[in-house]
Amino acid sequence: MNKILIIEDEEEISEFEKDYLEVNGFSVDVEYDGEAGVKSALNKDYDLILLDLMLPNMSGYDICKKIRVNKEVPILIVSAKKEDIDIIKGLGFGANDYITKPFSPGELVARVKAQVERYNKIVDIGKNTNDKISIKGLTIDKLSRMVFLNEKEISLTATEFDLLYFLASNPNRVFSKDEIFTHVWGMESLGDVASVVVYIKKLREKLEISQTEQKYIETIWGVGYKFKK
Repeated sequence: MNKILIIEDEEEISEFEKDYLEVNGFSVDVEYDGEAGVKSALNKDYDLILLDLMLPNMSGYDICKKIRVNKEVPILIVSAKKEDIDIIKGLGFGANDYITKPFSPGELVARVKAQVERYNKIVDIGKNTNDKISIKGLTIDKLSRMVFLNEKEISLTATEFDLLYFLASNPNRVFSKDEIFTHVWGMESLGDVASVVVYIKKLREKLEISQTEQKYIETIWGVGYKFKK
């Protein structure tokens, strides 16, 4: 049974989330303040964390950063903050997805299931394959989930790796942001494609830290992105 941690200070909302997730077969723990939430997140094993942004003692942004330093568990931010800057900030701190209040039970469960399924695939990846992609000094090892640029290891988060591997597996093919979101995040129509923009930016920053002249990910204006081979 997949285990979920809810970090939410509003009891009515946390109970609402807990009830619907348990009905759909998840085991759920709840913490009501930031410090207790981050402690549970770091000391216990969960398949996903539902995280509010406005919490007592520690903000959701700070919790997200602390978790991401230590774990790759999916983080789904649940917040009343609806501005693009808040969504981009949350994703920039390492969240995998962002859902705004109010939301339907169906949308919540669908997003949780999509993230958990994707995470489980990541955990199991490599059992039946040892695929390796090498292009222009960049090596992507699917088995070890390691990336090397000119023989120097580049540290990527789980989502960054999945995004890079997907694009590099389909070189010179242009994908729209919606297509990328569906393939990498595993959802159709439910997601916010702002996630794609944020993660493309983060990937580019990491792939260019060696001052290489290679530009691996190209923007096709008005269409999307492609990995240049």
